[in-house]
Amino acid sequence: MKDRFDICHPVTAGWEGGWSDHPDDPGGKTMYGITEVRWHEYQDRLKIKRTPVKNITKAQALTFYRSEFWQACGAPKLFPGVDLAVYDASVHSGVSRGRKWLIGAAGSSDHRETVKRICRARLSFMQSIKIWKTFGKGWGRRVADIEVRGVAMALSAMGVTESGIKAEAKAEAEAAQKAGKGAAKTAATSAGGAVSSGAAPIIEPSVADPSALWLFGILFVVLAAGAAVLIIRKRAAEARAEAYGKVAA
Repeated sequence: MKDRFDICHPVTAGWEGGWSDHPDDPGGKTMYGITEVRWHEYQDRLKIKRTPVKNITKAQALTFYRSEFWQACGAPKLFPGVDLAVYDASVHSGVSRGRKWLIGAAGSSDHRETVKRICRARLSFMQSIKIWKTFGKGWGRRVADIEVRGVAMALSAMGVTESGIKAEAKAEAEAAQKAGKGAAKTAATSAGGAVSSGAAPIIEPSVADPSALWLFGILFVVLAAGAAVLIIRKRAAEARAEAYGKVAA
């Protein structure tokens, strides 16, 4: 099977960018998506003198990515499209998670579905961690992009024509738009919608006993959490609709 690193890595590299040292990013100092901690561990293993990750060259970064992620996650042996999904997930969330999501998605001969399953599992994990509120918008767009590109690669390798790929992308975009509108409508009628409408409180605080107020507070928190989940789903659906729409066009 032909090695597709030179096809898949540029997609991932486009999302990793260059230098970064965001205060909310637990990875700390990062260049081309490589953290300084990982870079120094890599240099120690090769018995090379440590250098600041900011000084890493693109050639060095390519060598690092090929050995530490592409080969480590088993991408060279995977079907086109699936290789991209597992590779990008491994780069962003670790090789062990990338392989875990691959195993969880296995079992179908329809490789586009495998790509979708990997991306769903990946997105679910990302939405569960604390820094989602800071990086979630960009992460959601990234996963949607990887899904769409991976699906297109898989379909092409499965013999589907370009027109067929565009037709499927159009159908996926329409389905995602519908899902996004449904989530938005449901969220608007939840706890957040009740608060923004200025409706009178169900329980008058001055006359209610403490236990009733406590129960009301718990109920409100549950409803608000549900609304937050729906908003997250809405944004994810919108990201998928946008990404599939680009392919359809």
